[in-house]
Amino acid sequence: MPAKNITTVGFDADDTLWHNEKFFRLTQARFADLLRPYAEAEALDARLEAAERRNLGRYGFGIKGFVLSMIETALDVTEDRVPASVIRALIDAGHEMLEHPIELLPHAREAVEAAAETHRVLLITKGDLIDQERKLAQSGLGELFAAVEIVSDKQTAQYTRIFDRHGDGAARGVMVGNSMKSDVLPMIDAGGWGVFVPQDLAWHLEHADAPENQPRFIEMTDLSELPDWLAQQG
Repeated sequence: MPAKNITTVGFDADDTLWHNEKFFRLTQARFADLLRPYAEAEALDARLEAAERRNLGRYGFGIKGFVLSMIETALDVTEDRVPASVIRALIDAGHEMLEHPIELLPHAREAVEAAAETHRVLLITKGDLIDQERKLAQSGLGELFAAVEIVSDKQTAQYTRIFDRHGDGAARGVMVGNSMKSDVLPMIDAGGWGVFVPQDLAWHLEHADAPENQPRFIEMTDLSELPDWLAQQG
């Protein structure tokens, strides 16, 4: 591999390479319909967000934790009187999410293929192990990655470890993702580059402000810009 300032490229998965958040939004709308007799949608959303925050440390990120938080919220807002049919409907909604086919985002395949021609390419994602493995297998992108890391959370220490293990250290690595909080800021703190590719839909718990006057922060409109930017870093 030729000497480069950047030798290793990490990609986030959900809502960077394939759609994810839109399925959560659709399920949350269904949740609001089911609980309409008991709570207004705005108040219900606030209760669900509070439950998700409380439960991150218990369930981690992903569909299973989301479904359990919906069930907990349904019990809370109905004072434990929620019909069993509603609980069944929420479980069925979770099953549908877990079985939904993968839809790649525009330019995802081209960006990963181009990066893999000149750099060591990693997939770094958080969430449920079984579900993330399923989505990667269905994406058709698996063979392009030199390594896959499915972690419980994304923080500076994880990026330092991953880029030391699979690359030449975070200082010669870049992380590409749609989450400022999880993909960009901790990677920059580890000494690497953070490429932010925002999506129209973003989970409220992933919001964070962009860094100011940070030369290793890059924002792109979409993944089509990544190959040219990487070529300029050689």
